[in-house]
Amino acid sequence: MKQSILFIRSFLILFISSVFLFSCAIDQEKNPDVLPALEISNVPYGSDTRQKMDIFLPAGRSSDKTPVIIYIHGGAWIDGDKSEFLQVKPLVEQSFPGFAMISFNYRLFDFVSKQNRFPAQEEDVKAALQFIRSKLKEWNISEKIILSGASAGGHLALLHGLKNKESDIKGLIAFFPPTDLTSLFGFNNLTTLGLTEIMGGTPLTVPANYQNASPVNFASSEDPPIIFFHGETDQVVPISQSEKLETALKNVQIRHQFIRVPNQGHGFAADTNAALLRQAKSFLGEL
Repeated sequence: MKQSILFIRSFLILFISSVFLFSCAIDQEKNPDVLPALEISNVPYGSDTRQKMDIFLPAGRSSDKTPVIIYIHGGAWIDGDKSEFLQVKPLVEQSFPGFAMISFNYRLFDFVSKQNRFPAQEEDVKAALQFIRSKLKEWNISEKIILSGASAGGHLALLHGLKNKESDIKGLIAFFPPTDLTSLFGFNNLTTLGLTEIMGGTPLTVPANYQNASPVNFASSEDPPIIFFHGETDQVVPISQSEKLETALKNVQIRHQFIRVPNQGHGFAADTNAALLRQAKSFLGEL
């Protein structure tokens, strides 16, 4: 008798477990949110060999709940690579859970051939965003975009976001960005030489080039929320560049946050980056 009861109990447990697992399998098939994480590397968005991007899509994504954070690498517009993002990707995932992430290369200025003078880099940001927008449905992600970058990448993110007034860009994040190329010119000999070549002249000979490439000149009341960080001991891009941006944003009363980072230069420690990304998410809130 006792053996019969144990047999029946075991049978019931097995039966209930099977029904539960079968039901879960059916729910997954019916649930469009259950999509696996996906990484797509070196996707071309133009014909140049530099015009490629990496896409990181989260599991369970959907077009109504998966915003996109786009990262633009630094390198003084002459160097760098989209792989720079991999250094901070785990930190971004922690602070922006459930977000799709994209990083892309852009054409770099070549001192030897003189190819790809500015605004080639600005044009590539536009082309990359146009391509991304064309793929939102295919990738099952939202049209809500946060544009971010560091150094020259921060400059490009700010320039695009402030200059183009696109409603799907919901926030801008910049790390130690150049913001006013006219005043940056002459900061040191390398800056003077580099900007002269990249911009095709000096602020005196081609003033419009510098003005059109400076984010501070495009701040307006239509801009998205902006948060930016700058090391107080930065010897590559002086903190005065972020101070100028803060003044421009205050003048047009745009919601922004400028965080000075003590004892940090042009590039932050990992724990500093983690804390700043948490602040960025808190500032931008839910999209």
